[in-house]
Formats: sequence, structure tokens, C-alpha cells
Amino acid sequence: MDMTSRMTSHFDDAIDAFKTSSLALSEPLSAAVDVLFGALANNNKILACGNGGSAADAQHFIAELVGRFERDRLPLAGVALNTDTSILTAVGNDYGFDAIFERQVTALGQPGDILVAISTSGNSPNVLRSIEAAHDREMTVIALTGKDGGKVNELLSGPDIHLCVPHGRTMRIQEVHIVLLHAMCDGIDALLLGDTL
Repeated sequence: MDMTSRMTSHFDDAIDAFKTSSLALSEPLSAAVDVLFGALANNNKILACGNGGSAADAQHFIAELVGRFERDRLPLAGVALNTDTSILTAVGNDYGFDAIFERQVTALGQPGDILVAISTSGNSPNVLRSIEAAHDREMTVIALTGKDGGKVNELLSGPDIHLCVPHGRTMRIQEVHIVLLHAMCDGIDALLLGDTL
């Protein structure tokens, strides 16, 4: 095995994934920024959730909103639904792991809020149930998935936005997801603070 060639192939594959995603997702990504900014401008909030690496992405995204991205600004309203271990373990124990995000969306979500639902496969049961709960609360959903979008495709409608990375490998999907989330942060800041590019 030539390890250097193997490592080089990761960069080549990632570059291809980014280029393909750029062509497929730039337009819906721009729409997602408008939806997020509109919610924040109307004193609504952003809820985000995911499992595993997607949980880390949800937490990272919300940290950029509440803290700051690249420029100083007022904190923006956001909650990562995968960070409170007491809620996760209580709800998981009492209602099952599939309910951990659904219960929080039902408790915290209000009409006009946004749910950013992250699942590389698009098939995570607890993420799917969070989308259903968001719709019940008259929230718009921005879903980040990959592959063929999975069961998320069946749940999204109306103003919802689907950012489905056109790639089959989980690592590539997750790499593109962080670029999508960073791009959303940059877009929000550009609308709030002015374009610096």
C-alpha cells in the first residue's frame, strides 16, 4: 500500500465533492441564508440537532451564532439540542432515544423559528421526529443530508430547504456540511454587518 497516494486521494476526492456540491447547492444555500436571517431579524431563534459528527456540527454552528463568526457582533439566538446531557438522558430513558430532539423542539420551538436538522444519511429517527415536531410548531426546516437524502426527502415541504450533499461517503458529506454551516454564518454576518468580499 502506498500511503502517500492514499492520503492524496482524500484531498482529490474532497475537492471533487466540494466542486459538485458548489454546483448543486449554492442556490439553496443562498435561500437558507435568507431564511435564517429573516428569522433572526424577527426575533426568532435557530434550533439545531444531529448525532455523532452531526451533533458536533450542530453545536459548532450554534456556537458561531451565539458567540461570533469572523467579526464582532451581537449574539444571535440559537440552541443546540444535543448538548444538555440531563435532557438527553432523561428523555432517552423515559421516552426513548428517538424522542430526544422531538421533545425539545416541542418545548422550545415557536412559529417562525428555524430547525437546522443534520443527518448524513437522512434516516436518523430522532432527527426525522424533530422535523415532524418542527412542522407541528410551524417552523421552517433546513436539512443537511447526503447520499440520496434518505427519509428526510419525504418530510420536507413548502418553505423547507434541503441541502443534500451529492456524495456517498460519510466523511465527505460531513466535510461539506461544515462548509455549508460556515457559509451560512458568513451569509448571515454579511446581511447583518455588510459585505466585506
